[in-house]
Amino acid sequence: MEKHLRLEGLRPKTIEAYAPGVRRIAARFDHSLEDLSAEQLTDYFSELLETHSWSALKLDLYGLKFFSTHVLHKPWVELDLIKPPRGQRLPDSVTVEELGLLVQSTRVLSYRVLFFTRYSLGLRLGEGLRLTVADIDAARRRVHIRNAKGNKERLVPLSEATLVLLRPFWRVHRHAQLLFPNRKAGLKGAASASAPLAPAGVQSALRQVVASCGIKKRSRRIACATAMPQI
Repeated sequence: MEKHLRLEGLRPKTIEAYAPGVRRIAARFDHSLEDLSAEQLTDYFSELLETHSWSALKLDLYGLKFFSTHVLHKPWVELDLIKPPRGQRLPDSVTVEELGLLVQSTRVLSYRVLFFTRYSLGLRLGEGLRLTVADIDAARRRVHIRNAKGNKERLVPLSEATLVLLRPFWRVHRHAQLLFPNRKAGLKGAASASAPLAPAGVQSALRQVVASCGIKKRSRRIACATAMPQI
């Protein structure tokens, strides 16, 4: 199934989400997934709801649909089993004063510039980490966002403040491609890093900054920038 997921061009996060769900279903039915009945699946999803979220249920259903269609090569009969409650959540926002606190509290240069870039461009974490030098079009004041959600691309405006911040930051590490190279090897190794900053490290840093500022927000897109010390 994982081979088919890759060959269909699905993103790594989608593969990571679908595969475990099918493994759960397989374990529940002793690895016999060829002829599951609607009754069996109703029982399975009802039990799963006691320990997992609605999102997990949907991913398991989508994963099973992919498995049936692309691995078993069986026509998928849409099952009207899962109807998550509808709701709409507004994202948290931060005030200018709160951003000022984040500016003063983010000490690591790489994180600080990344936070500001994400905030100013409206990027998801992965989109910001994947930015390359070639994606920044200073002449036209725009940024090319590639491999976004749904394998889509888009152009977003590049503000003068973001450009002014990115230029000296790049001169610090001078990586030929990555804007935010991994700094495991320190500043000297940043120019030859083979991967961008680790998402887990970035998320952990942001949580720590938010906690140190006493900001009671849950937004993943708040960001900031200030003077630049060591990388």
